[in-house]
Amino acid sequence: MVNEVSKGNKEKTGFKLAVSYSFGEVASNLSWYMINSYLTLFYTDVLGLAATAISGIMLFARVFDTVFDPLMGMIADRTNTRWGKFRPYIMFAPPFLAIFNVMTFTVFPVTGMTKIALCFITYFFTGILYSVCNVSFSSLINVIAKDSTVRMNIQTVRGTASSICSIVLAAVVMPSILYFGHSNTANAKGFLITNIILSVLLVIFFWLCAGNCKEKYVNEFHSTTNSEKKGFIKSIKSLVKNDQLTLVILCVFLGAIAITGRMSLLAYYIIYVVGSYQAIALIFTTVTVAQLVGNMTIPIGTKYLGKKGYMIAINVLAIIAFVILYFFPINNVTFLLVMFFLSGIANCAATICFGMISDAIEYGDWKNSVREEGLATSFLSLSVKLATAICGSVGILLIAASGYVPNAQQTVSAKNGISFVVNIIPAICIFVSLIPLFFYKLNDKRVAEIRTELDERKAKETN
Repeated sequence: MVNEVSKGNKEKTGFKLAVSYSFGEVASNLSWYMINSYLTLFYTDVLGLAATAISGIMLFARVFDTVFDPLMGMIADRTNTRWGKFRPYIMFAPPFLAIFNVMTFTVFPVTGMTKIALCFITYFFTGILYSVCNVSFSSLINVIAKDSTVRMNIQTVRGTASSICSIVLAAVVMPSILYFGHSNTANAKGFLITNIILSVLLVIFFWLCAGNCKEKYVNEFHSTTNSEKKGFIKSIKSLVKNDQLTLVILCVFLGAIAITGRMSLLAYYIIYVVGSYQAIALIFTTVTVAQLVGNMTIPIGTKYLGKKGYMIAINVLAIIAFVILYFFPINNVTFLLVMFFLSGIANCAATICFGMISDAIEYGDWKNSVREEGLATSFLSLSVKLATAICGSVGILLIAASGYVPNAQQTVSAKNGISFVVNIIPAICIFVSLIPLFFYKLNDKRVAEIRTELDERKAKETN
């Protein structure tokens, strides 16, 4: 894959560029892994927050992101510095993100509404700063590479790095929390020290990404955004006209509710249904190894089935695994791990979606003469975080409604309820997320034709 010559031009997938870009994904994972996988558990079992309080915190914070993520994308599109459009944010924002990451998992000596307010503030600003870093990093792909195949190759390296990082985090985070907390159950000290280590590392990896990924193609694309400075609302309206982008965003949003939401509640399933804190690392590692395998199959899968076809195939596999996990007993460890592995393969869908977003940006430029990489990419981040908010706010309420009691032996009905929330609801969401894909019409051949026409337009404009 690396150093492969793209069809139709001489652009190559540089190894250093691909790896350096993937460091931004590693940094994003180091930031968001704790939030997505353990924050709800931290709120209930360490801080003792009620389900309604957690629901409110997550819902209100992420609702604000419905405005901020696109706004951040538009700001980045209009940024013009000696470092480029997107790199400045990857260079200067990560230290602040690290600080709020740590504060989010800090137990402050307060109680009542003050405790809830502090949880909201730290979670809110962590989300804002994550948007600044991640929207900028995700948009960067569109100005460091030009060819659709090269971009997909770089995204595949990014996805592989994400999977490897997730494998490591799945294997070491909970053991680290238990080790630093000097306990057989997760406690405040363990959460804090583990998160400090991850937060220092995220800054380093974001800086490595920014330092090695130069913005080479900022001025080479056909675009009206350089000549016409549109307002926020007008930019959104222009972007919505891109029907292929809208389809990808819908697919991502519904898929993220399933995958991200499931991962945020999976610890409850393992601790209280499977019945072991120690099994968290094993199962999380199995899921992330499966994600790595899925990412490694992307070049072959998308070559023969296309991005859309391969997305459908791996998601159908996940649906089958989720349904089996709910309806069959889980006392056989081998059976359990096989099902988690099969479902985990679908987690590589995020990598394919990033490739589809880049193709949709080309399509929007060709069809509507609208090219705003940051704004378009921000909707991907927005979809994931809005899905996280819905899952965080609704998911914990559903868990509570099943009869869940923190730090206690659960009833049979509570265990069944947790399993339903973790398996059947995600299966339904994934099924619905496949519907927009049947209307998605971009493939590599069509995108190559679009790119050629855009280059011809650019040549005519400059002559």
